[in-house]
Amino acid sequence: MDMEAYSLAPHPTDTIVRAYRASLELATTKGVDRSRGVQAMAQALQDSFEDILEANTLDLEASREMAVPELILDWLKLTPERLHIAIQILHRIGELSDPIRRVMNAAYQLDHSQTYCQLMPLGVIALIYEAFPELGAIAAGFCIKTGNCLILRGGSEASQSNQAIAKALQNALDDIGLPPGCLSLLPPDRGTSIRDLVTQDKYLNLVIPYGRPTLVQQVMQQSTAPILKPAMGNCYLYWSATGNLDMVRWVILDSHGTVPDPVNAIEKVLIDRSSKPSSLLSLCKSLKEKGFELRADAELVAMFPEQLALAVESEWNQPYLDQIVAFKAVDRIEDAIAWINQYSSGHANCIVTESYQESRQFALGLDSASVYINSSPRFSRNPKRGDSVFLGMSNQKGYRRGMINLEALTTLKHVVQGNGQL
Repeated sequence: MDMEAYSLAPHPTDTIVRAYRASLELATTKGVDRSRGVQAMAQALQDSFEDILEANTLDLEASREMAVPELILDWLKLTPERLHIAIQILHRIGELSDPIRRVMNAAYQLDHSQTYCQLMPLGVIALIYEAFPELGAIAAGFCIKTGNCLILRGGSEASQSNQAIAKALQNALDDIGLPPGCLSLLPPDRGTSIRDLVTQDKYLNLVIPYGRPTLVQQVMQQSTAPILKPAMGNCYLYWSATGNLDMVRWVILDSHGTVPDPVNAIEKVLIDRSSKPSSLLSLCKSLKEKGFELRADAELVAMFPEQLALAVESEWNQPYLDQIVAFKAVDRIEDAIAWINQYSSGHANCIVTESYQESRQFALGLDSASVYINSSPRFSRNPKRGDSVFLGMSNQKGYRRGMINLEALTTLKHVVQGNGQL
């Protein structure tokens, strides 16, 4: 941004108020117009493809000079494939049916009237995110489709990329004629702190933090607006004594396949003590060949000192967000369930077993947003099957839990239609 544009830039509070006013207008637009806006954003990214990649190259160069952690560099790197995926997701969002004003039955009824519910936009949503420049574009598609205004607040490591993407998206929305202010970017170099944004609950209806646990915790501690908290990493797998080795190997490797943010990657494995040691040894060798770093509790390290490094106590409830897997021995499925409920992130956990009884016990006993039985928890924003796309995965029990789809960014309105009788 040049100095003239910087000096003329509105104050952050003005941006939020502008978004709030735009949200009142956007909520009344037709679904076909919002879909056209999403499709136009997809085309704008395609038209600005090289400019966005060039901006991302500048961000990567600056971040390397600033010794930004390798994890953030991986998240920041916007490859042509990643940008193409973002464009595909926007196209798909534009093609999905409009969730807004969808009518549903209401349990609450009055005499001489008809009551029903409608899905409605939340209003103004803020996305606070580290790196992941394409995530801002995907979130914009989610919000415009659902009639919400979006305020983006990315990290300084992705400032050039975020500005290039936001400019393309804003121009597309202007061309379609959607309300000015329905998409805004608050660059961190404008002096806007996270606290400045998330305490604007008079105008802000939802905050979505996306990044490392430190960022998510910061937002949760400071925000006075409602929060939708996506989770990432620290998913567990319980390897039953009846569980198939090949299945365990496949689940772990496949769960790490989502690039660049393996949301549901298996990072911890609880193994039944009655399992054959040779099976664990075989798994360790396979994972090491794939470049994984392996850790374990003291018992398993003593058994396989050449394969496993000791995991410290604090690691069991923290995500690695890397190709690292830690193993721990347990006596029975009840112990596995108790351990996972205490230490996992609680958004996606697995069991590999050939026992139907164990699978039911695990599914019922686990305090988790989703449970996978003999199946990979690998996360996909744009799955081939089904009629939805997903922004992330939430582990909270308050606002929403589980997959974050379009409906997660809506709220309910009760409408009571009387017939004039008293």
